[in-house]
Amino acid sequence: MRQLLLFLSFFCPFICAAQTNIRCTNPTAERILAGQYNPAEYAASVRITEPDIVAKGIEAGVSPDSLKAYIIRLAQFGTRNTGADTLSQERGIGAARRWAFERFQAFSAQNENRLVVSYLQFDQNICSMGQHRNIFAVLPGADTSNHGIVLIEGHIDSRCAVLCDVNCRAEGVEDNASGTALVLELARVMSRYTFDNTIVFLLITGEEQSLAGSTAFASYIQSRNLPLRAVLNNDVIGGVACGKTSSPPSCPGLGHIDSTSVRLFSSGSFNSRHKQLARYIKLQYRENLLSTAKIRMNVRIMSPEDRTGRGSDHIPFRERGYPAMRFTAANEHGDASNGPDYTDRQHTSEDILGADTDGDGVVDSFFVQFHYLARNAMLNGNAAAMIARNPPTPANFTSTRNNAGLLRMGITDPKDMLHYRIALRTTTNDWDTVYTLVGAKEGDFPCPISGALYVSAASVDSAGAESLFTGERLVGITDTKETEPEQANIRLFQNRPNPFDEATWITFWVNQVPAYQKASVQIVDLQGKIISEIPVSLRQGLNETLYTHGYGGQGTFVYALVVDGQRVDARQMVFAN
Repeated sequence: MRQLLLFLSFFCPFICAAQTNIRCTNPTAERILAGQYNPAEYAASVRITEPDIVAKGIEAGVSPDSLKAYIIRLAQFGTRNTGADTLSQERGIGAARRWAFERFQAFSAQNENRLVVSYLQFDQNICSMGQHRNIFAVLPGADTSNHGIVLIEGHIDSRCAVLCDVNCRAEGVEDNASGTALVLELARVMSRYTFDNTIVFLLITGEEQSLAGSTAFASYIQSRNLPLRAVLNNDVIGGVACGKTSSPPSCPGLGHIDSTSVRLFSSGSFNSRHKQLARYIKLQYRENLLSTAKIRMNVRIMSPEDRTGRGSDHIPFRERGYPAMRFTAANEHGDASNGPDYTDRQHTSEDILGADTDGDGVVDSFFVQFHYLARNAMLNGNAAAMIARNPPTPANFTSTRNNAGLLRMGITDPKDMLHYRIALRTTTNDWDTVYTLVGAKEGDFPCPISGALYVSAASVDSAGAESLFTGERLVGITDTKETEPEQANIRLFQNRPNPFDEATWITFWVNQVPAYQKASVQIVDLQGKIISEIPVSLRQGLNETLYTHGYGGQGTFVYALVVDGQRVDARQMVFAN
């Protein structure tokens, strides 16, 4: 409690008042978000809807040069601190947000005025500034009978070491001009296509001050009961160099370069809507873009919701029950600790465009890699486009599994889509296999003969695009003598992922909760030394806890469930980075 009071006393001078007067400044945008509009008023003269054509069009349309131009302009505002100048035409958050608003308007003019641009305004005392504005552009969906919203976001604000220093140079190039540029570019490229659902391109303020802007937008969505189907958040998404420090799970160390990997952070593990969204995004990349990609991306589904001790703008949406995830570059230049020995760029005046290596006064070595950022934009756009087609997710499914390695699936689908995808997952964060069921609602599929198996399903529309997947179901073996979760009172499953490289989910099954006083998961090396002990509460059914190991070692460890000093079960796991 003392720590909490100290935290509040430190931050209340900067961020204390509750949010009030949250409102959309453009009534037309508000009506569209509510589904109260005529789609014909925003129809393209040439409707392009086929998923293959849209995916390839986004891939071809995203321009590294455009991304570079946006980032250079964003850096020129000097600072975009949430509490910075709002009156100047050249410097501060006000000038930056007006420029972004005008960019959205220009993209709309280039695409038959199909984007509707607005601010989401809210009152809150942040850094001595009382009123703040998010900037967003709405691309109205073509089907109001099944209205839904897909959100692509990134925060526009920046900061230095001191939270409310509005006078320091805070170009915020990696954090987060990179995410802002990505959102702007997708608004430009995607506004020529037609989607069943509405897509919102959102630039957030106040991320650095306790996620204020995203909290306001999530509250606005919730208060009006708007049908938000997915949130794709982009934060620190264009840099490729690893700093000396970086919040785990992160990069190996100073100077490491990675321009072909991207991290997808999301909350939960088993039956998490957020992890299912991350898996869906990776599936769409693998099936729509990978085969023709000039440089193939390693899309990494991370175990935790965010880096250790850190957070971003997907979290307020997750807290209100909306599927939400975060894209982040594989390498991050610092952990924003800003101590006396801190030499990395994040949250300092050194988060700039790059270096002048030949001394001519012009930056020629950029800290953001624009082709890498373009590939991450393609990932976002492709996933959002497929979600916004909005085929209905199956209502339910049944599943049984036998010891011959066969999974029987039965789909409950009042919409009669007739084509379905069946996703199987075992020891990783990703799906091991995704099968296709054609022209039927029942089918048999190969599966592992032992171990935990997690199953989910999606429907497929006539053009071959998947719906979002159902929640996962843990499927036991129905005709085997092997002890399964429903037969054992408490049993550990294999950790996921395994091997793992920073963090892993440890899962155990409790059939009936025993009387107990203390339970924990112990991590032990092969010499018997306890590396970590995580307190847990026993609940009936599936239980999960996240273990974060971090970088700096490798080897085999034992994890054990201990109840009142007694080992109930133990398994081995492998740490490898």
